[in-house]
Amino acid sequence: MSGLSLLVLLVAGIGWGCLQVNGSIGTFSADGISGDRPPDSSKGQNVLVIGSDSRAGENSGLGGGTGAVGRSDTAFLLHVYGDHRHAVAVSIPRDSLVDIPACKLPGGGWTAPQHAVMFNGAFSMGETVEGNPACTQNTVEHLTGLRVDHTVVVDFAGFSALTSAVGGVPVCLPHDIHQRDLSPERPTRGARIFAKGPQTVSGQRALDYVRLRHGIGDGSDMGRIKRQQAFVASLIRKVKSQGLNPGTLLPLADAATEAMTVDPGLGSADRLLSFAMSMKNIDLHNTKFVTVPWRYEGARVAIVEPDADALWAARGGAEGRPASPRAAAPVFGTGIAIAVHNGTRVTGLAARAAEQLRSRGFTVTTTATASNQDHVSTVIEFGPGLRDAAETTARFFTGARTTASTTDGIRVVLGSSFARNPVVGPGTPSASAAPSAVSGGVRSADDDPCADLSYG
Repeated sequence: MSGLSLLVLLVAGIGWGCLQVNGSIGTFSADGISGDRPPDSSKGQNVLVIGSDSRAGENSGLGGGTGAVGRSDTAFLLHVYGDHRHAVAVSIPRDSLVDIPACKLPGGGWTAPQHAVMFNGAFSMGETVEGNPACTQNTVEHLTGLRVDHTVVVDFAGFSALTSAVGGVPVCLPHDIHQRDLSPERPTRGARIFAKGPQTVSGQRALDYVRLRHGIGDGSDMGRIKRQQAFVASLIRKVKSQGLNPGTLLPLADAATEAMTVDPGLGSADRLLSFAMSMKNIDLHNTKFVTVPWRYEGARVAIVEPDADALWAARGGAEGRPASPRAAAPVFGTGIAIAVHNGTRVTGLAARAAEQLRSRGFTVTTTATASNQDHVSTVIEFGPGLRDAAETTARFFTGARTTASTTDGIRVVLGSSFARNPVVGPGTPSASAAPSAVSGGVRSADDDPCADLSYG
């Protein structure tokens, strides 16, 4: 849901410009933004976008979180490069374990810093209806070392109104989706709510699509993030296909008025228009979506270093445009024994992977076909005491993740991502200078919405 920012800011700014309205939108107080901030060292701009799942007000009938406390459902950091022709949105999983610095509470006091807590806890700090966007901004600046120039909050009601105003958004699903897939507590499967294949959704149905997690892919929030990225890419494509003219933009501008709360720096039509116009020359292919490098840490998500730092560094330099593609560092597995299983329907994939692994010093004990052949991402399963070796193995495969297992040894279950982007190694370019851990997960706004349907 938070991925609407690029579109919202663009259409709202241009739409208001067409109307020549010098109005304002909702703003939050900047009093809670930390005084200890990273320097402004980039020629581009960083915009933090937060999706709130509060059920307060008009959101009460749209599902989502319980109670009226504002919670951060999704978040990403949008970087607009200094050339104003490229942009990348980096998703930060809500369950990521991060350090939350001191944050201001509604009563005026400040919290003590917290270590290794869930990222979405920052937005809920103080337990208010509107949430705590300043605390989330402090947390992102502390995590990334980048200065956040602007922060935008989008809620359920605003999201619903925007998708209706654009006339619906094309999406694609790998199979039928039923009520229990959206609400897993249901005792029965329930009615079908989405049919397999391409379709157009808006309003409540659009909201149901981006909230969907169970019954598709691996059922994880990480897969849902990828679907949300694909949805926003499709939404941007839809608006641009209709043309950026008053007839299409004015209804969207009206919806955007109610869609978001922003920092004071974007709180007037003039400021919003100025920022929006700085992004109007970014074409679809140069609008990228990625997720910060990550791995599972029990039921939570750990951010992988040094890969994440490399990603932030690629966004934070004094650049005018994205850095040239660079080669990923070679990965060697001397002394690491693994079994390789084909988790796809691509014939011979396990043998192909085994050959490449052996060329890098890995010992491949066996190749086989996995019991489930619908894997999208490659998974590295590891037994007790083998986490470090498993993480080295994961670095060999683009976008792989690791998971603890009760079995002995290390097992690689290949996903379809390996068939498309076989290996990370010398001379393998990473998209938009992203580190190898995310290069296979980069989506462009012009990608086919029916590609890689399960998203995780």
